[in-house]
Amino acid sequence: MQSILIVEDEEAISRVLSAYLRKAGFSVTRASDGRTALESFTLNPPSLILLDVMMPNMDGFELLTHIRAKSSCPVIMLTARGGIKDRLAGLNGGADDYMSKPFIPEEVVARVKAVLRRPSQWSDGSRKRHFGSLFIDYSARSVFLNGAEVSLSPRDMSVLLFLAERPNQICTRDQLLEHVWEMDYDGSDRAVDLSIKRVRQALSHWPASEGEIRTLRGTGYQLWTN
Repeated sequence: MQSILIVEDEEAISRVLSAYLRKAGFSVTRASDGRTALESFTLNPPSLILLDVMMPNMDGFELLTHIRAKSSCPVIMLTARGGIKDRLAGLNGGADDYMSKPFIPEEVVARVKAVLRRPSQWSDGSRKRHFGSLFIDYSARSVFLNGAEVSLSPRDMSVLLFLAERPNQICTRDQLLEHVWEMDYDGSDRAVDLSIKRVRQALSHWPASEGEIRTLRGTGYQLWTN
């Protein structure tokens, strides 16, 4: 189940958004100020953040800066400050979308779904993708889980990237041998099994509710995700 962090200091708005998002099938966490939201984000990274601008302790722009320093988690900003300068500040700061108050809750839910459907969470043309708390930058060949970088050998990284580029598709051992090991390998397909085992160990803290690497006996492997 995809999770949404609502960062909003107006209790009535927060409650309404939470109700509509839960009805749409999302799990929801709420925070009423920036510092509490940052703590929640660090402990349990969500699939997307709905972020108000005007908040106590830390405003939305400052919180967005902290988030973007370590994550490309999608962010939709919600604010009464709908001027073009504020919109540009949010979008240039890394927000994925910007909605002005007052808004219709159904439209917020639709925007959330639209942003989560994007194959890349940043609009800079780079190949990046979230699988819940697992973030993969294909171009940079880097993987982060809960904001921490995952250490993998070059070949194990290639195995994970090959699967992640084909989410929910079955990849055979022969495909992995051909595309990852190429012409350098003349041994058995046991090498694939051992590589998959190491990748699973590296992703041991990835919640099963968000995704997992599945073995399909006699067929191959699959990076399954909701």
